[in-house]
Amino acid sequence: MTSKILLLAFFTLFSNLAIASEQTTIRLGVLASGTLTWELAAMQHQNLLENAGFKLETVDIANQQAGKVALQAGSVDMIVSDWIWVSGMRAQGSDYTFYPYSASAGGLLVPADSGIKTLADLRGKKLGIAGGELDKNWSLLQALGLQQGLDLNKSLEKVYAAPPLLNQQLSSRRIDALLTYWQFAARLEAQGYRQLMSGEDIIRQLGVSETVPSLGYVFRQSWADRHKAALQAFLKSAQKAKDTLCDSDAAWQQIANLTETSDTAIQAQLRSRYCLGHVKQWGATEQEAAGRIYQLLHQLSDNKLTGKTAQLQPGTFWSAP
Repeated sequence: MTSKILLLAFFTLFSNLAIASEQTTIRLGVLASGTLTWELAAMQHQNLLENAGFKLETVDIANQQAGKVALQAGSVDMIVSDWIWVSGMRAQGSDYTFYPYSASAGGLLVPADSGIKTLADLRGKKLGIAGGELDKNWSLLQALGLQQGLDLNKSLEKVYAAPPLLNQQLSSRRIDALLTYWQFAARLEAQGYRQLMSGEDIIRQLGVSETVPSLGYVFRQSWADRHKAALQAFLKSAQKAKDTLCDSDAAWQQIANLTETSDTAIQAQLRSRYCLGHVKQWGATEQEAAGRIYQLLHQLSDNKLTGKTAQLQPGTFWSAP
């Protein structure tokens, strides 16, 4: 009997050791030119992926829409996307959830010598919009215009195109102003263009003082429940990489080539805007503020951005039990 007990104990210990040695593989969808590549490179340089408790497998994705398709198809476990999409998917019965990645939200820019000083000055002008008709910043800018008695959708000419093309059109004066993503806004700022207001400024002028992330890690709740320790380890490593990129000039120089420019002024502005986007506080107050932003967006664009659901869905934002 004793030998059988010892044998059973041995096999139990062996099984537990085998399970412990199996690391969760996190398949992460990554845009080739996104800032996530900066953090992944920093994680490598800082040896944050060694003995981390998980294995990281990166999967190249062409754009955000391709990332959403990959996540839905199960070919990746996690992507960087927005919480409005997550809420919409939850309204359809999916269990996607969101954890903050960045609060950087783009900006409205004009040439340094432009006479455009306020939203009212955009009347009759040509505005480039990087995110398309349903871009969140464009919707919020419209809401701010209506608050000021200005229907921007009817009072100016809109030009939708890819961000690099719109940057070129602004530099050649084919458009008068540009509403674009923060990375492209930072490049223009470094070249002397004036930011009329940032995405964060738009939100504050609409009455929301809290910092609300624009993008975050998106994954299935059921996947997170099964791999909570690995997910938390990854998020901790990613946060450490971010902090180091902002605090250490040496760490930044190791990944500076990934900014796709050798211009040190542009690199410095990209770093500055990237670091300003860090989400330092994330709790009930900020999540409630996100709900208020959602309701503002729901009132615009005939609900095309938010769908028919008037409220942000429960579970949109992930918190570890």
